[in-house]
Amino acid sequence: MHLLVSNDDGYLAPGLLALVKAMRSLGKVTVIAPEQNHSGASNSLTLSRPLSVHRVAGGERDGFIFVNGTPTDCVHIALTGFLPEKPDFVISGINQGENMGEDVLYSGTVAAAIEGVMFGVPGIAFSQIDRGWSKIEDAAQVARDIVAHAIASGLKNEHTQHAPLLNVNLPNLSYEQFKGWRVTKLGNRHPSQPVIEQNSPRGDKIYWIGAAGEAKDSSDGTDFHAINQGYVSITPLQLNLSDEERRLKMMQSSWNQG
Repeated sequence: MHLLVSNDDGYLAPGLLALVKAMRSLGKVTVIAPEQNHSGASNSLTLSRPLSVHRVAGGERDGFIFVNGTPTDCVHIALTGFLPEKPDFVISGINQGENMGEDVLYSGTVAAAIEGVMFGVPGIAFSQIDRGWSKIEDAAQVARDIVAHAIASGLKNEHTQHAPLLNVNLPNLSYEQFKGWRVTKLGNRHPSQPVIEQNSPRGDKIYWIGAAGEAKDSSDGTDFHAINQGYVSITPLQLNLSDEERRLKMMQSSWNQG
C-alpha cells in the first residue's frame, strides 16, 4: 500500500507530521506538501512560473518533499511524472480548522484530495475542528483507523465512475473520547462575515476577508450535526457540479434553442 500525503498548511505543520507518523503503519508513505501555508487556495495551479522541489534531510521530517506551490500543485506533479508509480491513496491534512459545508469549495486540504481523484486515485481529506493543534496525535490515530477501514473495505477498488473522495472532520478529543463515525452530507453556512477594513502604514485602505458564516443547515445527517453530537463526520463528495434538476427544466423551456 502506497500513500501519498499532502496538506495545505505547509510541510512544517504539526498536523501533517502527526498524520504521516500514523500512516506509516499502513504502508509506504510519500510526503509532498507546500513549502508555505496555502489555506483557502482551493484547486489553484501555479501556471505563471516553474515550481521548485526540495527534500528535507534529517530530523523528524526527514524525506519530506516540499514544493513552492499550492496543494494542487503538489499532488499534480506527483501524479504526472514526479513519482515513478501511482499511489493507492492521496491522504490530505490534518488541517488546522474545520472544512464543512461550503468550506470544501475553498479548502486547499480538500483540493489536494480532489487532485488525486482527478487522476483516478482515491482521496481522503482530514480536518480538525478547532484550531491550535490540541489532541492532534489523537486525531491522527482516528485518521489512521479510517484509512485502514477504507483499505480493508475495498474503497480503492469500487467500480464507480470516479475514484472515491471523502471529506473527514475530527473533533479535538482524546482518542478514548471519540464516540464513533457518522456518514454525512454537507451542511450549509450563512454568508461570510463582513470584510474587515483597515489602513496600511502608508494610509492605503486594506481589506481582510471576514470569518466564515455560522452554520445555517445543521440538521440531522449533516456534517455540522455529527460534529455537534461529538462524532467524526465522513462526507462522500463528487466532482460533478451539474445541476441536473435545473438542466432538465431549462431543456424544456425557451433556453433550449437551435
